[in-house]
Amino acid sequence: MTADVIVSGSLRNRLAFILTGGAALLAVILYVAVRLLAAQVAQQGQDNILNASMSSVLDTALIRDGRVTVDFPYSSLSMLNTAADDRVFYAIYEGENLLSGYDWLILPRDVLSERTHFGTTTFRGDPLRVATGSRVLIGSDGPRTVSVSIAQTQDALSDTLYSSSRSVAFLGLGFFLMSSALALWAASTTSGQMRRLATSVTRRGPQDLSPVTKPVPSEMAPLVGSLNTFMSRLDHTLSQSEDFIAEAAHRIRTPLATVRSHAEATLQRVDRTENRKSLQAMVRAIDESSRAAGQLLDHAMVTFRAENLEVSEVDLADLLDELVLSMTPVAEMKDITITMTLDRPATLQGDAILLQNALRNLIDNALKYAPAETDVIVRVSKSPSLSVSISDGGQGFAVDEIETLPGRFVRGKNMGNKVGSGLGLTIAQEVAIAHGGKMTLSNRKEGGACVTLSF
Repeated sequence: MTADVIVSGSLRNRLAFILTGGAALLAVILYVAVRLLAAQVAQQGQDNILNASMSSVLDTALIRDGRVTVDFPYSSLSMLNTAADDRVFYAIYEGENLLSGYDWLILPRDVLSERTHFGTTTFRGDPLRVATGSRVLIGSDGPRTVSVSIAQTQDALSDTLYSSSRSVAFLGLGFFLMSSALALWAASTTSGQMRRLATSVTRRGPQDLSPVTKPVPSEMAPLVGSLNTFMSRLDHTLSQSEDFIAEAAHRIRTPLATVRSHAEATLQRVDRTENRKSLQAMVRAIDESSRAAGQLLDHAMVTFRAENLEVSEVDLADLLDELVLSMTPVAEMKDITITMTLDRPATLQGDAILLQNALRNLIDNALKYAPAETDVIVRVSKSPSLSVSISDGGQGFAVDEIETLPGRFVRGKNMGNKVGSGLGLTIAQEVAIAHGGKMTLSNRKEGGACVTLSF
């Protein structure tokens, strides 16, 4: 169906790629955001514990006998215990003098008594989180500033962040997979609207140019509107073409009949051989033109009605009785006998005018190619299915032409000097197809051609 269409990518794949790419980007953003939030929450938790430990130590500082003393509580360090056995360090200063603890744990310069200072340092390559606070003690010799720093390694925090990161990674992966599935479903659903529209148009017959009336998404409305406009214009053009053919055929046949009558009358009065041959050629050309015009009219009518059948119950036997009765004078003029074998009743739901047209063309062809003093056999059978076959005793079909003879304006090699337009078999085949049947061409064993319409 798309053999002659230039294809550039797939809307479904593009939409799926965009949605999946967006899902991947959102998954990465989700991972980064949640990990940062988890790190912030974990760090805040550690800072709170360090602050509580530092404050509990700082609260025990007092001046006794003119000296600053600190009663280091055990609970201030025990609250820092973790599953990772993080190491804890401390330093207690009076002013800039170390009273107790690790001298490498240096006080920051911007420590204020009313707030806790948090910072990060390293010890032997390990990161430490430090909480520092100060307090002013009033003694007899004036105010003294006591500062306490509590530091702790971050192994437990790293373990917590690793565990959280892994959970967030799985969450992001799950989000990505779910979003990708939804993206593929959305892309398939969206492109499905296009497929359904294409299928709806593809299933139509060649003459069905009615507008598309099924509801479509607003984004497809311009496309469907353009398609409906195009089909309306095409339908109008085809109707004009059919009307033109029918009108032309009508207008051509009448003057041709008049010219033929004059040519025949003149032929009776002419004695010279060369003049008689010219007039005979003229009569033959007029007959060919008249037959072509008539069959063009028939074909235009068949083309118009094939997609708009006026269906009724038709008895093919009765229809053939009328046709044979009207065509018997022509057969008798050629010394041909029309023999009928009818399996009655032979009814079907169809368009009587089209069926009559098809059968008339087939009988006319048989009469044209059958030799004198032979039979044209018309047979109607209901077994195994309803069919009509018309046979003659002529030369039959050329075997290598049977497949192409139903084409428009195609005539066989065995036509001799018979007048024809190459539309009779075309009309019969199109009528059979319009009724859900088929036309079969074959040669009789005893000689002659056979055309069968099966329904």
